[in-house]
Amino acid sequence: MGHLDMSAYLRQLKMRYFQTDRKGKSQILNEFCSTSGLHRKHVIRLLNGIPISQKELPTPRVKKYDPSEVLQPLKEIWLATDQMCGKRLKAAIPLWLPFYLKVHSLDDSTQHKLLTMSDRTIDRLLRPLRSRYPKGIGGTKPGSFIRKQIPIKTNQWDEKIPGFVEADTVAHCGTSLAGSFIWSITLTDIYSGWTENAAVWNKGAHGVVTEIKNIEARLPFSILGFDSDNGSEFLNHHLLNYLQQRRGPIQFTRSRPYHKGDNAHVEQKNWTHVRQLFGYYRLENPQLVTLMNDIYQNEFNLLHNFFYPAMKLQDKIRIQSKIKKSYDQPQTPYERLMASAHISDLQKAKLKQTFESLNPFELKKKIELKLKRIFQEVDLQLRKKTINF
Repeated sequence: MGHLDMSAYLRQLKMRYFQTDRKGKSQILNEFCSTSGLHRKHVIRLLNGIPISQKELPTPRVKKYDPSEVLQPLKEIWLATDQMCGKRLKAAIPLWLPFYLKVHSLDDSTQHKLLTMSDRTIDRLLRPLRSRYPKGIGGTKPGSFIRKQIPIKTNQWDEKIPGFVEADTVAHCGTSLAGSFIWSITLTDIYSGWTENAAVWNKGAHGVVTEIKNIEARLPFSILGFDSDNGSEFLNHHLLNYLQQRRGPIQFTRSRPYHKGDNAHVEQKNWTHVRQLFGYYRLENPQLVTLMNDIYQNEFNLLHNFFYPAMKLQDKIRIQSKIKKSYDQPQTPYERLMASAHISDLQKAKLKQTFESLNPFELKKKIELKLKRIFQEVDLQLRKKTINF
């Protein structure tokens, strides 16, 4: 309906509107809203307000983002990034889109819309696709005697310097902690969020120390501080000697018992870096340790550290009964390290070289292929148990 037609229609409608009762006015409003597509309150203001001119009549809002145009590439990138929230996905799209365009063709307009749409628009478009996930169980057993030799962390580390890490383990035990099974070790740098994972059989002290050595060799920075929970896999003489009996001893601290918030930086990685990858299955075949470490070292850690932006909490204010949190702009751990003055130029050059050699979609494909092999072994073990039972 054009502006002139709408203006004439509205003038005729106003005569009927003011000559009828309340029920008649409601019917007229319903009729006009259905015809014009305008909001009910806006129509009331038009009927009761200033004389109508062509300039006063609003033009219908045109949708900038047509779901049929942008939803498919947005959905594929969102799924490839393990269903990020809108704020993180907005920062991830510029990293992933060039690799997406190598396989799919998009016109310039669609590319521009994907790169410029707001995080709220992203969340609105993806809202029907959101999923929910179950929670798991914990498997931390306290270390006893050695705990007295490792102090509780009371000082505040300089979180603007890479090298202060938090460590934790995740049990791949299914629904029971009984018996032997695989554990995943997670090490997270507080400053950058750089995270490394490794699988170990039965979280024995020797195996844990061996994998921590392997992780340290892969880190693009030196470890300055090591903070863990009170589990026996960390509170033992093997790890204590490894961290402190060296030319440059590392500060080794532990969190307060039953205070997961003390290790919040690494605790939040248990879902994104372990459970989303291997789920809650019971992994009790020692041969899977090698396969899991292959995924962690060659694809998964690279994918998350170079292509998965994360937000860092900047401030937290309590307003009566509510807590208001503010975060910085999402960045990948790689981007945070490249912006740090505490990383050498040589190390930055190595990081950049590694980044330019990677393709996130190829990494995802390799992970999925290797996961199929692992879960085939898991299904085989479940079938054997069912037959024996």
